Amino acid sequence: QGQLTESGGGSVKAGESLRLSCAATGYTYSTNCMGWFRQAPGKKREGVAAIYFQGEDTYYADSVKGRFTISLYKARDTVFLQMTNLKPDDTAEYYCAADSASLSWCLSAFRGEGKDLAYRGQGTQVTVSS
Repeated sequence: QGQLTESGGGSVKAGESLRLSCAATGYTYSTNCMGWFRQAPGKKREGVAAIYFQGEDTYYADSVKGRFTISLYKARDTVFLQMTNLKPDDTAEYYCAADSASLSWCLSAFRGEGKDLAYRGQGTQVTVSS
């Protein structure tokens, strides 16, 4: 039984940083598309950032470009999301998602174009106070 194990959420003040990590373990087929969604109460789910293992293509939501960086530790099927200059609007439940998929499917999923990913983590709360 595969699982995505997340860590790194917490409460910080505006302008501070956090790093989230997500490790994929136990899947029969290796994942090659991993990233993060977030959802705040009363708001629509948003694809925050994603990375495709082959070629390490990345996706970032416009709201986080220049502040968040996703990176990959391929040997451990682990991705990291470095979040800097956090804002109160970044407050949300962040959850990791992954799949073994094509690049186009992967990016479409995080762009919110109707594609779903097979695996999802439990989520970790990020709270940013002003």
